[in-house]
Amino acid sequence: MSTPSVLKLITNLIEEDWIEKKGYGISMGGRKPDLYGLKDKKILILCIDIELFHTKIAVMDNNYNYIVEASTIALPISKSNRSDFFNILHTHVQDILKAQNITHEQLIGCSVGMPGLIDSEKGKSYSYFLSDQENTSLTAAFETTLKLPVIIQNDVNGSSMAEFTHGMAKGKQNALILLMDWGVGLGIIMDGKLRKGACGFSGELGHIPFVENGALCYCGKHGCLETIASGNALSEMAKEGILSGKNSMLNKLSNEELQRIEPDVIIETANKGDQYAIQLLSNIGTYMGKGISVLIQLFNPELIILSGKIAEAKQYITLPMQQAINTYCMTQIRERTTIVSSELGENSRLLGYATTGIDYFLDACIKKAGKSKSKVSV
Repeated sequence: MSTPSVLKLITNLIEEDWIEKKGYGISMGGRKPDLYGLKDKKILILCIDIELFHTKIAVMDNNYNYIVEASTIALPISKSNRSDFFNILHTHVQDILKAQNITHEQLIGCSVGMPGLIDSEKGKSYSYFLSDQENTSLTAAFETTLKLPVIIQNDVNGSSMAEFTHGMAKGKQNALILLMDWGVGLGIIMDGKLRKGACGFSGELGHIPFVENGALCYCGKHGCLETIASGNALSEMAKEGILSGKNSMLNKLSNEELQRIEPDVIIETANKGDQYAIQLLSNIGTYMGKGISVLIQLFNPELIILSGKIAEAKQYITLPMQQAINTYCMTQIRERTTIVSSELGENSRLLGYATTGIDYFLDACIKKAGKSKSKVSV
């Protein structure tokens, strides 16, 4: 665009209260250029992070400020059928929006993230709600329930987008984001782009067999990495150890608490010096280190970011992890890779969902406007 056209457009957007001056850019020899950006709260997006046992709901704006802080509800994807899940979700979303006086007209759409194999283009999940026989896609079901445009995506892609646009992977050309949560997932940044694969299924590190004749994984194979190095594996190992008589502070847990012991409970116990909890986390770190060694030699990344519940164990997993990497990875490659823990916090995926969602829905608006303009021209 010509300079007069750009100045006219900026003036119009300022008059209509859409943008504001954000400061000055870097000088390339003359005066510093003025920087403009969208004002706060001009675009709102509903973000939903679905986990195995909980669901988080938040509303963010175009500058990634929380308009509604993330709230956690006891809505498990692992034990819910499709109809019940959507009924409960609808009730909570309506209550949250009503409490904050947010109307559907103020929302550009809803960005949903969940574990498992997710095909964003087709709007389908190949991991959950498989027993339901509805003909509509999962995206369509969300749209019918929420009365909003919806995009669904894999939780690892949400973590990766957050790190790529707001975290330590920003500006990196080759980086890996390792999501160590209830499962194990991988986000891949190559040549400065987030790579999702042909169907969005890339990064299923957790379902690569690592143990010969190992435990049965829920994917149907035996000995997957998730069976020995995930939040689920950590929980199962802790439970089995306590029931077999291991000496630990975890013995104070009730039977109900022990049946679904969460990783943060084990990490907290390790921080108190509990040797059994420390050993459990050390085992996880060793297994993950072996897996990371494979990744380093495959992708030669400059940076690996550890995120998710298990990453919060920090030195209890990173020390044995580094030792395993030293053992299994070629020296010349590993020395060029930096491994760090995410600094975005426990709600980082919501930030990634907001980023992806706003880009997606704005692109859709632009395409729709372009088609309308073409019809008028014709």
